[in-house]
Amino acid sequence: MKLTEIFQIKEGKKFSLPFFLANVPAGFPTPAEDYIDKTLDLNELLIAHPAATFFVRVAGDSMQGAGISSGDILIVDRALEAVNGKIVVAIINGEFTVKRIQFCPEKILLIPENLNYPILELSPESDFQVWGVVTYVIHQAK
Repeated sequence: MKLTEIFQIKEGKKFSLPFFLANVPAGFPTPAEDYIDKTLDLNELLIAHPAATFFVRVAGDSMQGAGISSGDILIVDRALEAVNGKIVVAIINGEFTVKRIQFCPEKILLIPENLNYPILELSPESDFQVWGVVTYVIHQAK
């Protein structure tokens, strides 16, 4: 999975939308007006570190098992520490990739979420760095 675009957060105007306090059932309808209580700003909900957060668009299918598809936008926080099991944006030999990271005593594994792709084994001396930690995935409902 590769990055096709990187966007920085544009701080400034807040954009709040109505927030429903009740869960929305997927079965029988309920009167919606009774549950609107406050507004929700998606920037406040999704972005903990605005100066270190970026949106990236991805291409490829190596992370489809993690719910990440080609064309999706990832919210990536560069202020977070990459820990075992997190999905990260990494740079290997100058190229971006998105994988799940696993730190082992003698190596680092970058694990795809698609069996058609190999696990990448890196030594601590590899030309590699974690660019950021993926916090959310945005994709269009189908």
